[in-house]
Amino acid sequence: MNIKKGNTLKSTMSINVLIAEDDHVSRRMLEKTIKEWGYRVIPTKNGEEAWDAIKKDDIRLAILDWIMPGIDGLELCRRIRQKSREKYSKYTYIILLTGKDQQEDIIEGLTAGADDYLIKPPNYVELKIRLQNGRRIIELEESRLQLSLYDSLTNLWNRSKIFEFFEEELERSSREKTPVGAIMVDVDNFKNINDSYGHFTGDTVLCEVASCIKKSIRRYDKVGRYGGDEMLVILPDCSFENVVNIAERLRLSICKEKINTQSGPLKVTISIGGASSGSLPKSSWNNLIQNSDRALYLAKKQGRNCAYILESLNKKPTKNK
Repeated sequence: MNIKKGNTLKSTMSINVLIAEDDHVSRRMLEKTIKEWGYRVIPTKNGEEAWDAIKKDDIRLAILDWIMPGIDGLELCRRIRQKSREKYSKYTYIILLTGKDQQEDIIEGLTAGADDYLIKPPNYVELKIRLQNGRRIIELEESRLQLSLYDSLTNLWNRSKIFEFFEEELERSSREKTPVGAIMVDVDNFKNINDSYGHFTGDTVLCEVASCIKKSIRRYDKVGRYGGDEMLVILPDCSFENVVNIAERLRLSICKEKINTQSGPLKVTISIGGASSGSLPKSSWNNLIQNSDRALYLAKKQGRNCAYILESLNKKPTKNK
């Protein structure tokens, strides 16, 4: 295995730019010029088309004409800002194009939610600078989100975020009558790795284990750093039998090859404890974590490099090794 660094924010981002302009000539000129600057452009000819695009595409920069039939630029600003209040919604930087240059008009546009404005016809040198300013703000927001949602070392979801996902999945499973699985992963003898080879090597091991887990789970599963060398995996729509199979796949993904570190190749194993809400009555996220912890303790007690999955409260866990 080779260590792969966590994803970091790229200095150049591929950002979608929405253009909402009802004048065909102006729209085509804007589209052509902005494409030449390296952006992906989504042109729309009225407010209704623009709003449909905003709802379905990842729009991070928007250039809106103030005066359009139907939904005008001001109403679009208000709708975009309302949408930005939704959970997990990303910020859209808005530049308003207007022929109105009175101070009260500019204040009205900014109050509606625009970040910036340009008087029509726009100066393209000025527009390029305004887009660069918007891009910089979007990049700063991405960095802020990265810090608030992800573990800085492993690039997994952080503890608070993985708990939030857990609660949401249990609410969904309750509505849809489907089980949720939980898996606790612990790196075996991790303290010895740190003591023998140093914390930098320990960090390398954690990052590689995290990377292997992400590659071994389904795309809609979630994995977060629970604390220290422990990781929590949430498995939507996952029965006891599915948890058993996934746990064994995770265990084998780690122990089958050595991890390359600056201290040389290291043999690393993990212990796993798991449970499914389908086997445990009245399961809360706290209840599932406690039972997964209990199963993890038993996996450690049995010699490590194995998975214990708790089938019910009254039965011994199922062991895989």
